[in-house]
Amino acid sequence: MRFENYTIKDIAKALNLSTSTISRALRDSYEISPETKKIVLEYAEKINYRANPIARSLKERRSHSIGIIVSEIANNFFSQVINGVESIAYDKNFHIIISQTHESSERERLNVEYLTSRGIDGLLIALSSETEDISYLHQLKERGFPIVFFDRIPQQFDTYKVIVNNQQGAYDATQHLIKLGNKKIAHLTNSKSLSITKDRLIGYKKALMANHIDFDPDLVKYCQYGGLHLEEIESAIEELIRLGFDAIFISGDKLTTGYLHVVKKKKF
Repeated sequence: MRFENYTIKDIAKALNLSTSTISRALRDSYEISPETKKIVLEYAEKINYRANPIARSLKERRSHSIGIIVSEIANNFFSQVINGVESIAYDKNFHIIISQTHESSERERLNVEYLTSRGIDGLLIALSSETEDISYLHQLKERGFPIVFFDRIPQQFDTYKVIVNNQQGAYDATQHLIKLGNKKIAHLTNSKSLSITKDRLIGYKKALMANHIDFDPDLVKYCQYGGLHLEEIESAIEELIRLGFDAIFISGDKLTTGYLHVVKKKKF
């Protein structure tokens, strides 16, 4: 059985008033007498009337909602980002609509198309590992649609971007391992195409260079889907085990938990 919400037309019919009168009364317009407002509001409360947000957004051209697209909500980093975004949005009377790409560029595009068709007022997005063509995002931006990239960002896109210093973080992590006496340090990371992967690789290389350790590209293993598929982590770790290493710098929460799972499972 389909749920049907009461509409302004239903209230107007029940009270024998025009829809415009009902609409103005619900908006507390000065054009409507206090007596009529009281009748309308009491009846609306009685039937548990709720305004249709889609209809209102069409009229006001604002939905008071923001879309946010991430690869996976279960990712600890993204879940914290969503929590922060939602807390700020709530204080401003905005709603958040969350979509996942699961590292698929096709799903990313479909999610963007769906969210924009629902009239969101803006978009926060961390690109998927497969994403290469963002021309459709450029088109949205050119039409005046607000877009903010975070964490995983495109290089040539004139809009707001929120990132951390990935190079410095990778440098510090690698430097810490070197100070512990390790010389052969492996690096397990995400897709080659992601901005965070490139920046963290630079930081890793800089730390090696600063300590006169030769960079060995064989010790760098990329996981196209960032650990979503355990098989890609298993394959990477098995290759690193064959090569041998003293320590490993892993550039993501999902990869780290995957690494620990594989090591325990394989008893390396």
